[in-house]
Amino acid sequence: MSRHSHDVTSSDFQQQVLDASHNVPVLVDFWAPWCGPCKVLKPLLEKLADEYSGRFMLAKVNSDENQELASRYGVRGIPNVKAFVGGKLADEFTGALPESGVREFIDALLPSPAEPLRLEAQAALSRGDNVAARRLLSSALAADPRNETARLDLVELDMTDGKLDTAGQVLEEMGGTARDQLRIAALRAHLQLAAASGTADTLALTARLADDPADLEARLQLATALACHQDYHNALGHLLEIVRRDRNFQDDIGRKTMLTLFTLLAAQPEHAELVREFRVALARALH
Repeated sequence: MSRHSHDVTSSDFQQQVLDASHNVPVLVDFWAPWCGPCKVLKPLLEKLADEYSGRFMLAKVNSDENQELASRYGVRGIPNVKAFVGGKLADEFTGALPESGVREFIDALLPSPAEPLRLEAQAALSRGDNVAARRLLSSALAADPRNETARLDLVELDMTDGKLDTAGQVLEEMGGTARDQLRIAALRAHLQLAAASGTADTLALTARLADDPADLEARLQLATALACHQDYHNALGHLLEIVRRDRNFQDDIGRKTMLTLFTLLAAQPEHAELVREFRVALARALH
């Protein structure tokens, strides 16, 4: 019996799985002696448990002998592998995956070696030390090139530092294969607004509008500049005014830019009420 895998029953499931998963991920293999695919998957999991040397633990549950446990966790078919992290079910799969698929499943559960460096980078950013943050994020990606969160953090830093072309290229390369599509969509929206705002002078644009409230070009430039400065309420207000004044202005640019902002703010729950407010206002303006 490997020290990285063991048989578990209802009597010790709490200790061997739920409690243990606060230290490392625990994979629970629900199997049965009569199950053909189980005979393929079970030795593969045992092999990987030894290979990973304690980075995860394997708990093997005979579902025939522990039917209450299988029922409690909704086991419908076997083999069924459930992963527990921090005392909670984190992920699962049913059936005998190929070794590459099982490895991918396990790797997604393991803490990334990039994470401590990424958190240090966030702390550096909060101090305003962009240089240190960039160095730390580069080190994080060297430690784990697949860490999407660190890569997207670096994209945000590129945008902050005005490296819009670099940020856009990275987002394009990530494409639709990345897991965090909501954040990618928000960053693309932010990039679009940043490119549109250029080096707009908000004071000069405000003065132009004071002289001529019908100057929709100035209003659009001011809205995009305000959005880039995270003054989303006023930015949306100016865009809504463009919609009210002229739907045909620059091929309905007021409405389209509002939708871009909604996409940007969708990844920021603290702005949910603001988005709801202006979605309603936009709907009223269109009808």
